[in-house]
Amino acid sequence: ARTLNECLLLQLEAMPETTPYRAHAIDIRVVRIPLVRPFRTSFGVESEKECILAAVDTGDAIGWGECVASPVPGYSSEFNAGVLELLRTFLGPALIAAGDITSGDLDRVFSSVRGNPMAKATLVNAFLDAELRAAGTSLAAHVGAERERVACGVSVGITATTDALLEQVHGYLAEGYRRIKLKIEPGLDVERVAAVRAAHPDILLSVDANAAYTLDDVDVFRELDRSRLLMVEQPLHHEDIVQHATLQARIASDICLDESIRSAADARAAIGLGSCRIVNIKQGRVGGVPEAVRVHDAARAAGIPVWCGGMLETGVGRATNLALAAMPGFTLPGDTSASHRYFMEDITEPFVLAPDGTMGVPDGPGIGVDPIPERLLETTVHAEHVS
Repeated sequence: ARTLNECLLLQLEAMPETTPYRAHAIDIRVVRIPLVRPFRTSFGVESEKECILAAVDTGDAIGWGECVASPVPGYSSEFNAGVLELLRTFLGPALIAAGDITSGDLDRVFSSVRGNPMAKATLVNAFLDAELRAAGTSLAAHVGAERERVACGVSVGITATTDALLEQVHGYLAEGYRRIKLKIEPGLDVERVAAVRAAHPDILLSVDANAAYTLDDVDVFRELDRSRLLMVEQPLHHEDIVQHATLQARIASDICLDESIRSAADARAAIGLGSCRIVNIKQGRVGGVPEAVRVHDAARAAGIPVWCGGMLETGVGRATNLALAAMPGFTLPGDTSASHRYFMEDITEPFVLAPDGTMGVPDGPGIGVDPIPERLLETTVHAEHVS
């Protein structure tokens, strides 16, 4: 019998060598796209999508990454102006100075900057995309995706009235979405959720609080239990895992953590404490695709289902999310909705929901899509170059 070390050496020898690449230049763009309707959550209203896109040129290929931060530090402490400064002053120059590297070296390359996972994810994903394009490998194949199509859910913002909410939910179900997620906040929760459940007794229904509640609201969540929810997403403070464990022990609905999970280490800690029974993986929130894969692996090892969250991404981020959502541990419908859910016109070719509520996973090299040049120019409000 071989020793463990011998087995590991054989595995390493069997692995294909990864070709190092050098980032010669980085183009950074701030783009703005109007939303088809305002999107309201417990921490604010968005009427347009403003995000940062980065294109990393290795000489062999150009890779794309999208930052999931917003103009204001609402969902996260990161925000677009801060991300832009980090990319131009610290992260971009560090990547250029790193020389010949592989995507596996990026944690080390960016180690001098603490935190800021959204900013880092922008370049991590762009460099990985360029690396995979040069190798002719799809992101889906790289992460071990097992499905060519993934089941899709939709996130419904807080509406002005219950009737308006019911109208939106009915429309999304008619389009084929397999799970409905309702944004809630104190005072706009129990009655509205009950109304949707009464109108649609058999759908997969979840709620997302975006950290708007405290342990004093336990009775609210016990009332929500009556609506037979798939999950209650991030009910308490965005950095908490301890009080979530207390709440989980007091309610029947499964808690899903989102903002509290910033790394695989966070996921293991939350699962170990009993803080959640489901994890929402947003690759941009945790620092990019490689860390998202590690979160997936940690949850899967613990028998915890995961799903792919969305941040109103353009087609660049949407393609990235679809590849992840096709991995084996992603067993619940995610938030990767069709392009027209958010935009009249995306910056890539639009992603379309099939009548069965699924969406195809891009299978071309890298993320499998590119921004349409004319559309990119139309939506760009600021551009910079790092070399």
